[in-house]
Amino acid sequence: MICLSSVTMFILLGFSEYPRLQAPLFLGFLTIYTVTLVGNLGIIVVTRTSPKLHTPMYFFLSHLSFLDICSSSVFTPKLLGILVVEDRVISFKGCMAQFFFGCAFVITEMSMLAVMAYDRFVAVCNPLLYTGAMSPKLCSLLVAGTYAWGGTCSLTISRSLLELSFCGSNVIHHFGCEYSAIISASCSDTHFSQLTCFIISVLNEVCSLLVILASYVFIVVTIIKMPSAGGLRKAFSTCASHLTAVTIFHGTVLFLYCVPNSKSSWLLVKVATVFFTVMIPMLNPLIYSLRNKDVKETVRSLITMKLLSPSV
Repeated sequence: MICLSSVTMFILLGFSEYPRLQAPLFLGFLTIYTVTLVGNLGIIVVTRTSPKLHTPMYFFLSHLSFLDICSSSVFTPKLLGILVVEDRVISFKGCMAQFFFGCAFVITEMSMLAVMAYDRFVAVCNPLLYTGAMSPKLCSLLVAGTYAWGGTCSLTISRSLLELSFCGSNVIHHFGCEYSAIISASCSDTHFSQLTCFIISVLNEVCSLLVILASYVFIVVTIIKMPSAGGLRKAFSTCASHLTAVTIFHGTVLFLYCVPNSKSSWLLVKVATVFFTVMIPMLNPLIYSLRNKDVKETVRSLITMKLLSPSV
């Protein structure tokens, strides 16, 4: 049974304790958000318009870019708003909706990273069977499964939050409706909700990391057996880039959602959330695409064609 709450809206404190930093923070976050949108939209356009990139790897990459746009757009516009206006209010329903979508996109992206690692495992370890194994139907099912799983997990955690009572302070020590910030505003026992969030977070972390690490172990073993030293060097370079991004992503998620009582330092939680929701979506196009030779060549050819085409 969902508990009734006397709170109909929350006040987001954001970074109000640093009034002199409001304008610089606004300009910085606006720049990052713009780069995020342009970079990820560019990846989507390039992978969808170039026949050369119509492969499972780039199909998953385009969905990762879409998720980065969505996850960044859940929090960043509200963050920009509270940095320039005095109205820091968000409705109770709006707060819960923001948490639901933010959580859903995070879990979906976590699963997508695991799917991409599996795709690379099949491509490297079973190249002759790659086309048949990673069929368009299977790729679509894998992507649909990640979205469905992310939505289901987020709905479960959101449901546990809706069963809480909010009858005390309506102040949230955050720039958005992040889990620990919502929990801190509740005036009821939050043990069940915290346990639910902890179990779901750990389950997703363990499963995703196991798939990623297992895939890379098999990839490295396969590459080591190859006679080409160049192929070995290239494989390790690719793994290092991907694993760096995975480490940043999963490390931040673990800190925010799998470490009990992480709310002890609100500044640390806010900085971690900024890094996770604002910075990582901007970095992903650089990590996964701009260092990719095929993507760079496709972008270069599209720019050349645009410049050389006669103006209408």
